[in-house]
Order: sequence, then C-alpha cells, then structure tokens
Amino acid sequence: MSDDSFQREVLNELGDGGLQEIADALGTDATGAQDAVGTSVSALSGGLREAAAEPAQADEVREAVGEISEPPLEGVVTLGGGLGGGLMAGVLAKLARPAAAALAKRTGMPVATVSRVFEVVIPVVVTVLAQRAARRRTAGAAPGSPGSHGTPGPSTGSVGDVLGDLLGGGPRKP
Repeated sequence: MSDDSFQREVLNELGDGGLQEIADALGTDATGAQDAVGTSVSALSGGLREAAAEPAQADEVREAVGEISEPPLEGVVTLGGGLGGGLMAGVLAKLARPAAAALAKRTGMPVATVSRVFEVVIPVVVTVLAQRAARRRTAGAAPGSPGSHGTPGPSTGSVGDVLGDLLGGGPRKP
C-alpha cells in the first residue's frame, strides 16, 4: 500500500462531515480541506517514521504500535470504541504540535487554526491504523498475504517495518 492509499483511507473515514468541519475551520472549500488533510496525514506519518528511528522516541512509538496492533480484549469496554489507540493518539498529538507550527508558518494561518485540523485528523488516523492492523492480523500477515509485505506478524520485525506496513510503503529497506 502506498502513502496515497493511507491518505485516501483517512479521507474516506473522515467523510464529508469531517471534511466540512475542517473546511469551516480553515475558511476554505472541500478541495482546500482535502489538501490540508493530505498535508497533515503526510506530516503525521512522516513524523511517526522519524520518531520510530530516533532512539529517544522509539520505545514510545513501539508501545503505541503494539497497542493498536494487538486485538482488543474480549468483553472489555475500552475508550475509543474498542479500538484502543490512546498511546498512539498521544504520540500523534506530540508530533502534531511542530507540524502545525510549520504548516501555520508556511500558510500564514494562525497555529490554533491549523491545530484544529490535526485535532480532527488524529482520531481518524488512529482508527485507520487500527483497521489496517486488524486486517493485518486477519490476513495472518503471512509472507505474501495482502498488506504483509513479507513480515510474519504484528509483533515481529522492527517497529519501522511494522509502521511501514501499517502506513504504506512496506517495511524499511536495510
């Protein structure tokens, strides 16, 4: 899967209502909102990949990826509608701060306005990651299975490889 497919899944999950909320916050139309979503998703996925490669942040990212990669406990009510993602949402929120500041500087919009896009997008990104992880589990992530990119399972391989599989683009090349 490519990064484009990840962005498309986020846009589909966001739906017209979410896009309209973003368009209203930015004072733009649906196309402008889609561009903002694409930019924010790209910033978040790139930031996750960078954080996974950074020794100081790798453990936190590994735990967050593990949380969304594990099946939810049967019969246990969790926050987020059973998808988990609390750690991942926290990691993404940390990554969103500098990304929102950079995007605000580039566009001339206030940081608070740009931050609103990330506030709307982060739960959707966590949902899409959890859905991809569930599909990966269902497929058994056996070599050659759709979405596996040759990694044997959700808990194996480096965090960068698992992230590459979940975000699109496959595992990192050695």
